[in-house]
Amino acid sequence: MSAYILRRLLLMVPTLFGIMVLNFVIVQAAPGGPVERLIAELKGHGVAATARLGGSAQGDAGMAADAGGRDYTGTKGIDPELLADIERLYGFDRPAHERFFQMMGQYLRLEFGDSFYQDRSVVDLVIDKLPVSISLGLWTTVLVYLISIPLGIAKAVRDGSRFDMWTSAVVIVGYAIPGFLFALLLVVLFAGGSFLDWFPLRGLTSENWEELSWAGRIADYFWHITLPVAAMVIGGFAGLTMLTKNSFLDEINKQYVMTARAKGLTENRVLYGHVFRNAMLIVVAGFPSAFVGILFTGALLIEVIFSLDGLGLLGFEAAINRDYPVMFGTLFFFTLLGLVLNLAGDLMYVAIDPRIDFESREN
Repeated sequence: MSAYILRRLLLMVPTLFGIMVLNFVIVQAAPGGPVERLIAELKGHGVAATARLGGSAQGDAGMAADAGGRDYTGTKGIDPELLADIERLYGFDRPAHERFFQMMGQYLRLEFGDSFYQDRSVVDLVIDKLPVSISLGLWTTVLVYLISIPLGIAKAVRDGSRFDMWTSAVVIVGYAIPGFLFALLLVVLFAGGSFLDWFPLRGLTSENWEELSWAGRIADYFWHITLPVAAMVIGGFAGLTMLTKNSFLDEINKQYVMTARAKGLTENRVLYGHVFRNAMLIVVAGFPSAFVGILFTGALLIEVIFSLDGLGLLGFEAAINRDYPVMFGTLFFFTLLGLVLNLAGDLMYVAIDPRIDFESREN
């Protein structure tokens, strides 16, 4: 197994490099960028833009990845020397390939640079936003698994019954309604929209959170997070429920289950002593990737609707504002985290069922 883990770790290097190259090239082709944005500010709001130029001209040279070159739109009437200063400010006075390799060199040293527009380091921004996203992702993942696995098992055991049909209708609703639409419905119903005003609409805690007792802080936290998590759970439980059901149905119909029943074992002993381990392989092993998906991609619109300042909102704003240090720094870190968690998923397969041997399959 150690040789397999080593191979997977080595494979992460070209995978990560390829992802960064691909995204860098895509950004090169995208119109606009920090240089053009500052030029627009100079032409429309000269004081603010000039103040920014008066700061450090070094900027975050290695983190930039703009459309490259000197053919910027809207440069008519701009002093060439001022344009050169702007390029040096954002590090665009060098060819694209030099910027890319300098950026990757800095990332290997775990130097992610500073945001173009927020005057803070990328690491500080991520650390600041991380608690919100972890709260959403962790509670959503836990609730999705706590709901989906028992429900999927019950549907498999009662396949074709009324219970299966009625719960399938609920699952279809979960498939059909995106999480953000369900979030809007919750806002209308329970957050002062048109009916009840039971839950807050902004932030993860109240403004007076520091003044509350420990019990009050816990209650306030769950009060704020109830609606966002409920909206994310409704969009995530359906797929896992059907995956669990189909996995159990596949195992229930196998020969070893019939043999166990023929030996006189109880149905619960057959189900949880024999079927459960095999059926849960694909479900449990998918936990790391499911958590990453919920944590970094599933919460974007939920964070916007409920005004939660997390990683999803940070990435969205960075893309809109062409804040390349934040874009590429977070992309590098979370891609690496995703690759590591995919390896963790494979190791969970082995932990659940020692009969699985990835190393021997590759020989």
